[in-house]
Amino acid sequence: MVPRSRKDQVLAPQRQWSTAMLAGIAILTFASGAPATEIGPAPTTEDGRFENPGGPLSHGSFGVRFSFFMRRMAGAFGNRGEIPDRIDNDGAFLRENAGTRRPTVTWVGHATLLVQMDGVSFLTDPIWSRTASPVSGIGPGRFVPPGIKFEDLPPIDFVVVSHNHYDHLDLPTLEKLARRSPDTRFLVPLGNAELLESRGIDRVEPLNWGESVQIREVTVYAMPAQHWSQRGLTDRNRSLWASWAVVGPERRFYFAGDTGYFDGFRKVGDALGPFDIAAVPIGAYRPVEMMREAHMNPEEAVQAALDVGAGAAVAIHFGTFDLATEPLDEPPIRFREAGHAADQQTWVLDIGETRDF
Repeated sequence: MVPRSRKDQVLAPQRQWSTAMLAGIAILTFASGAPATEIGPAPTTEDGRFENPGGPLSHGSFGVRFSFFMRRMAGAFGNRGEIPDRIDNDGAFLRENAGTRRPTVTWVGHATLLVQMDGVSFLTDPIWSRTASPVSGIGPGRFVPPGIKFEDLPPIDFVVVSHNHYDHLDLPTLEKLARRSPDTRFLVPLGNAELLESRGIDRVEPLNWGESVQIREVTVYAMPAQHWSQRGLTDRNRSLWASWAVVGPERRFYFAGDTGYFDGFRKVGDALGPFDIAAVPIGAYRPVEMMREAHMNPEEAVQAALDVGAGAAVAIHFGTFDLATEPLDEPPIRFREAGHAADQQTWVLDIGETRDF
């Protein structure tokens, strides 16, 4: 059986035929080249670093950043609020559903979703590690275990990675996925392929904004995001960041990844929308001065879903890792309220919950 939320199922079946027709129109429009000239490629600086279309991002004053990191090290973020509910998903339905056309989305935790649509199963920013850090066991830790055990996953056709921060590009998980199946393809923004290949992951495909690959019946597009990259002391913005759109004959899915709010969402919607569902990050927005240009707050996440033309917006990037100072239960409350005010369907899944879309 599909683990279901206490919340109602909200997507009507009659959307299927109109969505399929719009999918074909949008693919032809994108392929014509007009939207592509607006979408990519990503801009770069003279020394070859990637940058956002609006220029460098502000990460707040030194005082704000220093205070944040000292408080994190001391564990002094105060009352963290309630953690998300979790369903123990044994994966039986998801394995049975693999290769079918029944569209589902499962929140594993943080920005990790298992999506099944149009005969494919794929993961977004998969991380099963207990900490998001270059050193195992040290760094921001999980408040809630993954909603499905790694060994209970269905066969994975492909993985999309938004950028190289440790809570999104988790090498131990990617290595396990590659060992589990030599057929799994790993789609990454430019500049990230070498990192995966250095760990023996072979089927890596780097994409710039506006580029796409075909996987069975779906087309996967690398699209813009407003963020940054860094894993070491000297590699800031040497690799690209991206959002991802997966367009099939029956369903259309958008993964915003990790991003601040920017006008690129409207361009994505114009080029490839509307989408049946958009996964939007709603957490890690405090301290505001430090986070606001690289992360969305819940109200901005709702607006981003509206911009891309999403039938429903599913919340990600909250309540899993200790990354910011807002209470853990504040983002979903604000997200639901903003969705109601804007007449945008908002889904806040339990960790491990599977829902049809």
